[in-house]
Formats: sequence, structure tokens, C-alpha cells
Amino acid sequence: MKESREIIQKPVTEKVELERPFETQIPSANGGYGAYREIYAQEGMQLMDYWRAIRKRLWLVIGVTILITTLTAIYMARRPSIFQANAVVQVDLEQANQDLVTSDRRTSIGNSDPAYFNTQLQLLNSETLLRRVVKELNLDTNKDFQAARTEESVSAWRSLLKAVGLASDDKKKNDKSVSDVSVTASPSVASSEEIAEAIRLAPYVDIIRKNLAVEPVRESRTVYKDTRLIEVSFRHTNPDLAALVVNGIADVFTKQNAEKRSGKNVKTSDFLSDRVSNLQSQIKADEIKLADLKRDSNILDLDEKQTLVLQTLEGLNKQLLDAENARKNAEAQYNAVKSSPDKVKSLVESDLIRYTSEQEMAMQNLRNKVLEQITQLKAERDKLALEYREGADELVEIDTKINTLNKGLDAAQEKNKKDLEEFRNRAAQTQLDNLRTKYLQAKGQEDKIRSSYDQKYNEAQAQNQAGIVIRLLEQNIATNKGFLENLNKQVIENDVIAKGTDNNISIVEIAIPPDTPIAPRRLTTVLAALILSTLFGAGLALVLEYLDDSIKSTEEVENYLRLPALAAIPTIDSMPKRRLLLVGNNGGEETEPKANTELLINNDPRSSLAEAYRQLRTSILLSTAGHAPKSLLITSSLPSEGKTTTAVNTAISLAQTGAKVLVIDADMRRPRLHTVFGISNAEGLSSVLSSEMRDTQILDIIQYDDDAKLHLMPSGPIPPNPAELIGSEQMVNMLKVLQQHFTHVVVDSPPIASFTDGVLVASMVDGVILVVHSGKSSRQVVRRSRQLLADVGAKIFGVVLNNVNLNSQDNYYYYQSYYHRDYYRHEEE
Repeated sequence: MKESREIIQKPVTEKVELERPFETQIPSANGGYGAYREIYAQEGMQLMDYWRAIRKRLWLVIGVTILITTLTAIYMARRPSIFQANAVVQVDLEQANQDLVTSDRRTSIGNSDPAYFNTQLQLLNSETLLRRVVKELNLDTNKDFQAARTEESVSAWRSLLKAVGLASDDKKKNDKSVSDVSVTASPSVASSEEIAEAIRLAPYVDIIRKNLAVEPVRESRTVYKDTRLIEVSFRHTNPDLAALVVNGIADVFTKQNAEKRSGKNVKTSDFLSDRVSNLQSQIKADEIKLADLKRDSNILDLDEKQTLVLQTLEGLNKQLLDAENARKNAEAQYNAVKSSPDKVKSLVESDLIRYTSEQEMAMQNLRNKVLEQITQLKAERDKLALEYREGADELVEIDTKINTLNKGLDAAQEKNKKDLEEFRNRAAQTQLDNLRTKYLQAKGQEDKIRSSYDQKYNEAQAQNQAGIVIRLLEQNIATNKGFLENLNKQVIENDVIAKGTDNNISIVEIAIPPDTPIAPRRLTTVLAALILSTLFGAGLALVLEYLDDSIKSTEEVENYLRLPALAAIPTIDSMPKRRLLLVGNNGGEETEPKANTELLINNDPRSSLAEAYRQLRTSILLSTAGHAPKSLLITSSLPSEGKTTTAVNTAISLAQTGAKVLVIDADMRRPRLHTVFGISNAEGLSSVLSSEMRDTQILDIIQYDDDAKLHLMPSGPIPPNPAELIGSEQMVNMLKVLQQHFTHVVVDSPPIASFTDGVLVASMVDGVILVVHSGKSSRQVVRRSRQLLADVGAKIFGVVLNNVNLNSQDNYYYYQSYYHRDYYRHEEE
């Protein structure tokens, strides 16, 4: 035994323990479990384990799926529908006139030059053409064109990422840089006005370019063949506007080509168009400015408005003078009283006189009442003096009352003086505060009127200046309208001349407003979100399962601990029967179970809990070859894992076979055995180990519970050195003696991961049962406990999985089939 204790005391660091090869931690020499090592050494997480982890957190997966799918559906529902309008333009071979006056013969040029057709493709997407489209269609003033959000050629998921700020709009940045370069590339060719106009129209041109597609049409019935057709398409949330823009681009493209071929009136047309556009913009800007100025100045009739403002100023000036005088008077009165305390006292003199009179009257009434009581007491004393001697208790009591009344009267007079002084100070402060409030009110009224006066004065000044600007704007608008009328006539004349020139570019198909949108693909995106969110939820469930270090099932006991699972003890709340049937003296009548949950197996032998302990009993009896174990240690890794409950119910199940069973409470730190059975703890294990007792004396300490048919040895008084007593030679001798008198000796010890008591006892008994709390006990902690037992050569029978929740997804299908609610049926009389 000395050598065993030396082995126990050998230090084993946590680092060495964790780095030790896993398969060598279980000593097969002591009846180890090589079979479990062979079965589970190569077994990892199987497909059913993945399914169980997902099923356990099914609501998490469903919640993630519903959340992401709903957000995606809402996002897609809020996105506007995008419509695409298409037009087709034909680019024929370019013709050149030999003699426009005397000959109709024309020659084709560029018919073998593919660069010509590609050039037309680029011209359809050029900023110059698009700026002209913006001006001719007045898109810069079209609110639908500016406000609508258009669909870019990106995937739905990229749109979602952009919506939450996880993706940038690179295309927009690139388009903006190209626009800036194209506007400022040739300052010598473009005038400053043209550059300014291009900059102003750049945002509208960018909108068109982002949603414009120009592609050649290819014949594909047999093989792809080139044609001279170009398809122009434009996307927008407004189908009518999409068709309008496409037709405008095609129309401007044909007109621009005609102007180029005509060789004349081009500069004139551009100049007139720009001039008309500038005049229209100028007139519109002046009209808006004029309307805003009149609205801001609140002017309908300028002369009438100026007269009204002057009258208002005159009235405010008079009010301001009155308010200023009132403020000065209040300020002077307040400062005068504030600087002279005597004046403050004079203001409260009348109130002070009234208050003093009231207090004197009250004091006089009190004084009369007290003197009357004193007179009565003195008369009573004179009567008693005839009967008693001086110093008698009756006379002393009356003298005490007289002194008390005199002291109370003096105290009341002193309090009256203090109250008078406090009233004087409080009244003076109140008068001073009233004067200050009056002054502040007068000052606030003055500031308010002064602010109104300043506002009206500034308004009058602004109206004088606004009147001059209004008249200048009205004259300028009238002049520009005259110029615009003349320019429009010149534009019409120039267009008539330009239309006389042949054009090799024509519109084949005009665009019509589309009926159905082409984007976004709402159903496809929502279905993709449904699938991906389901996969994400399942992955999240697997991650949470991987991070969960607790042991939850008998399979995990065998997989991770390499120990047999002797039994799975269900929790009372998850048992199939919510109310236990206590069959016994009640004759099958249904009653409420006892509050003591440790003895439930004795109350209802047909419950699933009792069946679980009978399974544990069978495993224990078959754990050793040839004979059942005589001594048994039941322990756990950490507190509150149910080792005491398991020890008691295991002992009861063994006693039900007719065996003589003894339960020893070796937990001398937090003993519970005497509490469970309601027995005395005056003497017990600590009494035996701390003294030299004979066998008969040891047996005399043992108590007996008739209901459970158990012999019990409580812990006894808690000693200061439990580990030394447990590891003593007296403990070994006591176990030998008890094994001679009892069929089974069940020892309940402290948690072995926290204290060495259990490890010491483990080397003295035939076998150890390790209790593991389902869903709570950590794998690493239980492994460490198993290693501590293996280091001292203890034989581990197996693990009891305690508090198994039969209603959880982990255990429902496995344990419900075993602990089925209808397996036992009580007979109804």
C-alpha cells in the first residue's frame, strides 16, 4: 500500500498529460478495454453525426434560412423592374457623289474596310452623340430619367454586396475617369463654353452609357454571318422612357451622319442648336431665379410691399422704446435692492410683523397651557406631600413632570426665535428673487421686440436690393425670348436644307415600350438565397456542434473517452410519465412523488429511471469475470454531476437482488448521504479513520434504512485533513473488514478532478464507475479524470451518463425507443 501511495503522489504535469499518446492512457492490464480502442480508434464524425448535429439545431438552420431568404426577398421586391427597349439601325455602304449637279452616278467606298462598320459602332456610344441626345430630348430636365435607379450588368449577389457596402462600384469610377479625359482632352478644339456644357451634361451621359448596349446583328440560322445591322438597346425603369431614349439615339445617329455627308450647314446647325439650347437654359434659369427671388422676398407687388414693411418698422420701433424703458426701471429697482440689505428688510417688514404676531399668540397659548399643567401638578404634589415623605417615588414623579414641562416651554421659546429668523431670511430672498424675475422678463421682452425689429429692418434692405434685381431679370428674359424666336426660325430653315442630302444610315426598327421587364430575376435570386442560406445555417450548426465540448450521448462516451457506457440515466423532467405512479401501500393510487429525487427508484420500480438503474446494476455485476465486484467507487470529475444520486440508486438496485449492500459516504468535504436518508451524522467514516476501532465497533457505527434495504455509513464529523484520513492504512483495513460482512460496498467520494480523495480510494476498490453529466461535463475534464484513475492502476468499469434529456434531438430517437412511455402499463382496478 505504501508503493501505491507513492505512485499516486508522483507529479504529472498537465502538459505531459495532454501530450501523452491517446491510446496508451487506458491500462489494458487491469481489465482494460482494448475492444473499444479497436472499434473506435479510426472512427471519426460519420454522416449520421452531421445529420444529428443539424437536427439538434434545426430551428437555428430554419431561422437563418428564413431570415436571409426574407431579407433577400424584401431586397428583390424593393428593387425596381428594369425594361429594355431595342431599335435596329442599318449601315449601308458609304456612297460618294462624283458630280452632284450634272451626274447621278455614285461609287461605293469602304465596302471592303471593316474599320468603317466598327467606327459606326463606336460613334453610337460616343459622348458627343449622347450629349446631343440629352439636349434634344431634354433629359436634363426629365425627373423620371434622373430619379430612376437603373440596373447595371452585374450579378444579383454583387448587388446585395454593394447594398451592404461590401463591394465598390468600379465601373462607375472607370466611366467617370473616361468622361473626364474625353472632355478635357483637346482644349484647343473645344471652347470654354462647350467644355462647361459637357461637364454639366456629364452625369446624364453617364446614365445613358451605363445602360446602353450597341451590338452588331449576326445571322445565325446556319452559321454566324456578319450583317450591316446594329442593335441599339437601352435599359430603364420606365419602359416609355427606355423606348424614347433608344429612338432618340437612333434618330440623332442618322441625322449626325447626314450632316457629316452633306458637308454643309453642319457648323451652322451645331451653332444654332447650341445657341438655342443656351438661350433656353438661360431663359429657364432666369425665370426660376425670378420666381425664387419673388418667393424668398415675399413680393407680389413691389411698391405695396415696401409700404407695408415701413409701417411695420414704425410700430416695432415704438414697442422697442417702451420695452427698453420697462427693462431699465426693473433693472434699477433690482440693483438697488440687491446692493442694500436694509431695503430688502423694509420690503418684508409687514410680513415679518404679521408672522411675529401669529407666533407670539401661539407661544402665549402654549405658555398658558403649560403653566396651567404645572399649577395642577403642584397642587397635586401638595396633596401627596401630606401623605408621603419628601423623596417618595410619587413626589419625585410629579417633580420630574414639572421639570419636563419647564424644559419643553424653554425649548419652544428658543425654537420660536429660530423660526422668526429663518422666516425673515426666507422672505427677504423671495422678494429679491421676485424683483430679479421681473427684470429678466422685461429684458426678454425687449430682446424679442428688438429681434423682430432687426428682422424687419433687414427685410426692408433686402427688398430694396431685390427690387432692382427683379426688374433687371424681367428685361433680360424678354430680350432672350426675342432672340430665341429668331434662332428657331433659322434652325428650321437649316434642317430643310440638310434633309436634301442622301444618308447611308437608316432606322430599320424603331423601339416600342416593352411590356415585360428583363431584370431583376427575383425568383431565381430568392431560390439561390434559400439554398445558400440553408447551407450556411447547416454549416453554422456544425460549427456550433464542433465547438460544443460536452458529452451528450453514450456514443460520444465510447468515441471520445474509449470507455464503455454502462447506462444512461434520464432526467426526471424528460421522463415519459410526468407524474410517477408510486405502487406500494397506496394500492396503485396515483400520488405525487416525494421531493427527495435520490430515492425515486425505490418509489416507482416500473419507471424508466428504475429501468436505467437496473441496466446499470446488470453492467456492474457482469463487469468482472467469475464473481461480482465486492467494492465499488462511484465518483465524478466535477461537483453537481450526480454521483451521490447515482451511488444511492445503484446501491438500492443491488439491494433489490437480495444482496447485503453498504453505502459509505467518503465525501468528507460536502457529505450528503445523511441528508438523503435523514440519518444521524454524529459518527461515521471520519470517526473510524481517526481512531483505532475493532471490527464490532466499526459495524456498530453502520446504520440501516428499512425502506431502501441499505446499510449506511455516513461521513461523520468533517475533519480538517480528509485526504490524509482517506489515504491511511486504516482505510484499507476498514474496507477489508466491511467486504467480509457485506455483499457489495459502494463508496461515494469527492470529485477526482478537484480533490485527491477519490483517486486514493480508487486504488483500494475492485472497480470505479465515472459519472458524467450529459450536456455539461467537458470531454477534456473527463479525459483528465480517466487518466488520473489510470495512473494509479484503478480499474474503470465504465461511465454512467447522467441527466440525459430524453426530449432533446440528440437522444430522442435512441432513448425514447428504450424508455418508451407505454412499455409499462399499470393495471386499473
